[in-house]
Amino acid sequence: MTYPSLSITTSSRRLRRYALATASAAALMAQAVPALAQTASSAELEEVVVTGSRIVRDGYDAPTPVNVLGSAEILAEAPANIADFVNTLPSVAGSVTASSSSGSLSNGQAGISALNLRALGTGRTLVLFDGQRSVVSAATGQVDTNTFPQSLISRVEVVTGGASSAYGSDAVGGVVNFILDKAYTGLKMTAEYGETTYGDGENWKYNFTAGSPFADGKGHILLSAETVSQEGIHGVSRDWNKTGHFAIRNPNTAAGQPFYVVADNVGISSYTPGGLITAGPLRGTYFGVNGTVNQLAYGQVSGQWMIGGDWEYTSSLNGTNSLLPDEDRDSFFGRVSYEVAPNINVFAQASYARYEGLSYYIQPTSTGITIRSDNAYLPAAVRNQMTTLGLTSFVMGSGTADFPWSGSNNIRETSRYVVGADGDFSLFGRDFGWDAYYQHGVTKTREELTPTWNNTRLTLATDAVVHPTTGQIVCRSTITAPTNGCVPLNRFGVGVASQAAIDYVLGQPLRTQEFVQDVAAVNFTTDFTGWAGPIDIAFGAEWRNETLDGEVDAESQSGWKYGNYKVTTGEYDVVEGYIETLIPIIEGLDFNGAARYTRYSTSGGVTTWKAGLTYSPIPDITLRATASRDIRAANMSELFDAGTARSNAVSINGVSTAFVQNLQGNIDVQPEVADGLGLGVVFQPSFLPGFAASLDYYEIKVEGVIDFVTAQQTADFCLLNNVQRYCSNLRYQNGQLAFIDLFYENLNSLSAKGLDIEASYRTSLDAFIPNAAGDLSLRAMATHYIENVTDNGVTAIDLAGSNVGATPDWSYRVTAAYDLEPISLNFTVRGVSDGVISNAYTECTSACPTLAPPYYTINDNNIEGALYFDASATYAFDLGQSGASGEAYVSIKNLFNTDPPLTANPAALGAENTVGYLQTNRSLYDVLGRTFRVGLRLAF
Repeated sequence: MTYPSLSITTSSRRLRRYALATASAAALMAQAVPALAQTASSAELEEVVVTGSRIVRDGYDAPTPVNVLGSAEILAEAPANIADFVNTLPSVAGSVTASSSSGSLSNGQAGISALNLRALGTGRTLVLFDGQRSVVSAATGQVDTNTFPQSLISRVEVVTGGASSAYGSDAVGGVVNFILDKAYTGLKMTAEYGETTYGDGENWKYNFTAGSPFADGKGHILLSAETVSQEGIHGVSRDWNKTGHFAIRNPNTAAGQPFYVVADNVGISSYTPGGLITAGPLRGTYFGVNGTVNQLAYGQVSGQWMIGGDWEYTSSLNGTNSLLPDEDRDSFFGRVSYEVAPNINVFAQASYARYEGLSYYIQPTSTGITIRSDNAYLPAAVRNQMTTLGLTSFVMGSGTADFPWSGSNNIRETSRYVVGADGDFSLFGRDFGWDAYYQHGVTKTREELTPTWNNTRLTLATDAVVHPTTGQIVCRSTITAPTNGCVPLNRFGVGVASQAAIDYVLGQPLRTQEFVQDVAAVNFTTDFTGWAGPIDIAFGAEWRNETLDGEVDAESQSGWKYGNYKVTTGEYDVVEGYIETLIPIIEGLDFNGAARYTRYSTSGGVTTWKAGLTYSPIPDITLRATASRDIRAANMSELFDAGTARSNAVSINGVSTAFVQNLQGNIDVQPEVADGLGLGVVFQPSFLPGFAASLDYYEIKVEGVIDFVTAQQTADFCLLNNVQRYCSNLRYQNGQLAFIDLFYENLNSLSAKGLDIEASYRTSLDAFIPNAAGDLSLRAMATHYIENVTDNGVTAIDLAGSNVGATPDWSYRVTAAYDLEPISLNFTVRGVSDGVISNAYTECTSACPTLAPPYYTINDNNIEGALYFDASATYAFDLGQSGASGEAYVSIKNLFNTDPPLTANPAALGAENTVGYLQTNRSLYDVLGRTFRVGLRLAF
């Protein structure tokens, strides 16, 4: 059976970089033609071709499942960007978004939107633009999908299975391919506005697209421009995030009590906004507005936390992590193609995308501050107490309320140029299709922190004294070094620091980077006569070169609260060749196999392969199976990172301990090797036209996982598990933890298992109700995450079913669309099932067993799931000109303004940012509340 779609060429024999969709996805392709698009002629509507292979054959259902998101679905949802829509697929889990990456300061990833299939990691998901690789947006190899021309995407194809033999490295979890509408003809423009139900998060989007043939149809030109602006949500905490819901070590350490407790009314005990004395006889004295001296009411204290007491006052970081970033995006795209001969087409395309984003990480904190009794700003009442008690100093913790929030203001520019050709020819009496292209892509980044303090200058400015000669307040260091420029800083209270002192302490670390990607590829297809039908063959070769360079001034490289940028430089190249075949074995049984050899300049050669079968015992049922060997090679960061110096904190014996994290690359890491297995069935009953369903089981085992053991794990493995090799990574200065060194390495393994379910149905209502008008489309997708385990050599904890991670037990999405011209209605139900905090935790409230780390007891290990409803409506109208039309639309996400469940996570109790971050899971739950989008589309 052949399903209609837009043809991408006038030659049915040319090589295409796509294969047929699964039946369940293909059944929906009737929805994929946008209402306002000027489509190709009906003669070109020949076949559906979607990502997953390099061979096309009518009537063939690929052994690897493919989800297709057509233009109509995308337009009906009216997402702020297409990636936001893709992220609602159940099989897409744990993606990075511009709002969730606000804490990525030192590595420059803030503002990137990168997709993640199966929650295997963004680095194990290959993102393509029209079947081609795109230049990366960060050293970690992530591709920002917002650099693609959104208005020219005809559909998005998601291959949920290994595809390294077809596309090379990174396709362990699968491939997400954004397909370009190269045949678009006409003129269209869109204006769109959105905001939340609270009146914040305002955003605007405008785009303009034009396409036209020329030279009697031999040539075609495409132009597109888009601008997007978004007002960030900063310093705002929704009501649901104000309950002080955290998981901490149980203050009650009696036998039989749970190790961790989840509770409300939990706050910080180690600092206050203007400073808190944390030890000694003056413990609990804190400095308030204008330096007033007060006494903190402690609750039940556990490390840096407490339950009750003045918990609301101490939780000053709440809301300082951006809920939504400021964003300005501009993009331009152009493409020209020309038929130079009846069987040869050439093309050239260029694109430019610019992103500028501002997001805040948290209000920075400072602990372990030593204050001497002769500090000039010390309130007299406290100084008198120190004199009476014979104290010469005390230790203080501060929420630094007089300092600005720390964050990043990043600019990212991506330019991409592609030239290529395709066609067909005959040789030795055989027909061949071919294509070839060369791509040059460049991403330039300017990664600048918002003002953050310099550690040395802060220490000098804090130590303020009265000059013995002049009687003025100065830095102690200025007495012996009069020209050092130090400006004394009042640390005792809120609203007491002078602007001059703040300006002296603060700075803005800056790094610029440039990523360059060059790709050249050539592909061929042909076929032979086989015993049960044509045997199709595709083969080709590809060369790729990746380089990274940058610049950081000496002052920005060390000594800062955040930032501490390093220059990372490196280069590698890849040469690879592949062959793929489709062989009919008997009627209804097809074999699809591929093999690829890849040689990396950094790690040598590796072979990948796949073998798949599809079998249709009857026309209504298709069985499919795939086995594959896939790889992921190390990215630039994993190979060459010079040591990302990130300020952080870990929990040691329940105490939050600050340190600098030093993450370094490793040129000796070898490619990951993944073995994948997929088994599925597709059901298309002839007695129910328009219905299709599929059920697919997947199993992936990755050996030699490229990753690093986190700072908290490093501390735990050394201090709790007594694994000595990690103890050398803890570096101390003056008896205090100062640095934790982390290294990328090949860890043991990662394994994932799951189940994908999809069903769709499209019909006219009059098939059931006589004379009823309109068409109805239904689509349901669900993923059951059965297993997700990373074995790092010390622990191997199953993350499936954990709702603080990316793999809940179940994730689902159901959509109903009703079309009755000129109105279209769309209704979506999506959500995740209930889950746990961790499968390593045992829930109990008394008589709890004694467990060895990383297994612990906890009083409440449950996290609720969530159910969200979305709705949209579109009204089409005629502009009164020949062929001109318009659409007005409204889209509402989270229709009932459902609050997200709170997800207390004791694994992060020692981190500085925990109290400032949302106590929920951004990757699973909606955090903005109800959002509205309204817009107008015009087409001529």
